[in-house]
Amino acid sequence: MALSTALLLGGSTYAQKVTFDEYDLANGLHVVLHQDNSAPVVITSVMYHVGAKDEQPNRTGFAHFFEHLLFEGTKNIERGEWFKLVTANGGNNNANTTDDRTYYYEVFPSNNLELALWMESERLMHPVINQIGVDTQNEVVKEEKRLRVDNQPYGNIFKAVKQNMFKVHPYRWTTIGEMEHLDAATLEEFQAFNKKFYIPNNAVLVVAGQFDKDSAKNGLKNILDQ
Repeated sequence: MALSTALLLGGSTYAQKVTFDEYDLANGLHVVLHQDNSAPVVITSVMYHVGAKDEQPNRTGFAHFFEHLLFEGTKNIERGEWFKLVTANGGNNNANTTDDRTYYYEVFPSNNLELALWMESERLMHPVINQIGVDTQNEVVKEEKRLRVDNQPYGNIFKAVKQNMFKVHPYRWTTIGEMEHLDAATLEEFQAFNKKFYIPNNAVLVVAGQFDKDSAKNGLKNILDQ
């Protein structure tokens, strides 16, 4: 045990130092750049400071709903084309939501950084929030809830735990929320939620991988600083 502890402590002494540049754009977007040339890939990720805790008690599930909804399309990316555009350029992407934040990311070959930044700028500045998208993702979220919660043994135990741990705090409801709340919400409510939370000064952009920092900074200024 003593030897294992010594090896563990010794290993931590040589932990990799991660260097990065950190700054804000004029529109309030916080940017972190980490250059790592060990592999010819680049990762772009945007984290929005919005999660289940930011919802109203009678409108739970909104943040998780937007995790899905903001893949629907934008002013310049037609509905249904988002994932096609990513895969056609050798990339993959996903998103997830917690009580506190919503996170989107793309992994591309390193020569596609400009595309990745443009796509995230589209998601941020030009999303299309319309009724067809809301109706489509409503069904998607319901199916996810059936798969991961309703049809799983003890699937609702997490909900019960949260309700007993938190009586007043908004952590008391689950991230996926209640389906009747989503059914009752109007298009205007979804549009207002987007306008309030999915904005540059409520987000952090991280770029990591093989890229030129100066080129990335110039690209960010041209694409996102609006």
